[in-house]
Amino acid sequence: MGAMHKARVLAFQIIYSWDFERRAVPENLFDSVRNLSNEEFDIASETYVKLTVCGTIENIDKIDSMIREHLRNWKFDRIAKVDLAILRLSVYGLLFQKDTDGKIIINEAVKIAQEYGNDDSYKFINGLLDSIYKKNDKT
Repeated sequence: MGAMHKARVLAFQIIYSWDFERRAVPENLFDSVRNLSNEEFDIASETYVKLTVCGTIENIDKIDSMIREHLRNWKFDRIAKVDLAILRLSVYGLLFQKDTDGKIIINEAVKIAQEYGNDDSYKFINGLLDSIYKKNDKT
C-alpha cells in the first residue's frame, strides 16, 4: 500500500469519526487515529491528511449538496456512514484538489470502499463519483 493510499485511508477514518460528533477536528484526533493505524507518515502525507480533512469539513455543506444532487433512487440519510465518509473525502478532492486527476481520486475511493465498505459500496461510490466528475470536468 502506497503512502498516498495510506494518507487517504487516514483522512477517510478521521472524516468518518468526525461525522458522529460534528465538532472541530482536534489536533489530537490525527494522533489517535494515526496510532490506531500503526502507520508511519511522512510530512507530505501528514500535510495532505490535515488539509484534506479540514477542507472537507469546512466545505461540508457544498460537498453534501453535490452528493444529494447526484443521488438517483436513494436518500441521502440512507447512505451508510462509511460510504458517506468516502464520498465526502472524494467529492472534496474532485471539487477542490484540481492538481490530482479525478480518475485517480475515484480509483482510490473505490479501493477504500472495497476495503472498508459493504459488498456493493464500491459500485455505488464509483457511479456517484463518476457522475460528479463528468459534470464538474465540463465546467
